[in-house]
Amino acid sequence: MNRFSAMLAVCFCAGLLGALVSSLCTWQLDVLGVPNLLDIRWHVDMNKGWLYQRMIWGGLWGLVYFLTVGPRNANRRWARKGLWVSLLPSTFQLLVVFPYMTRHGWLGFSLGQMMPLLVLVDNLIWGFATGIFCRLLWGSRR
Repeated sequence: MNRFSAMLAVCFCAGLLGALVSSLCTWQLDVLGVPNLLDIRWHVDMNKGWLYQRMIWGGLWGLVYFLTVGPRNANRRWARKGLWVSLLPSTFQLLVVFPYMTRHGWLGFSLGQMMPLLVLVDNLIWGFATGIFCRLLWGSRR
């Protein structure tokens, strides 16, 4: 397998794992009652369907992450690049998914005024975890 294909596969897998970590953190925040404290009308129903969907999206966004670490000599600062890339799924969820696909309104405000913050934190966790997993999976190859 050439370097390009290997890095593409690593980024997809890192995105999957990042989504798993993000989903577990989101579920734990819900168990602790953080959405209620922030007056967010939202509940995580931890099941295979919810987790599967989030992991597939995480892997697809991992392919976007590939654009930042894929070019030769660009694989440095993995976690920082993951944090920057995490702004893209946040923007997509707040400006496309909430108003057009789920009818929760612009930025998800029908779920609560703090929903954009929860989305941002969730995706920052994804980005950081994706960067860490990508670095771990890639190793010290050159």
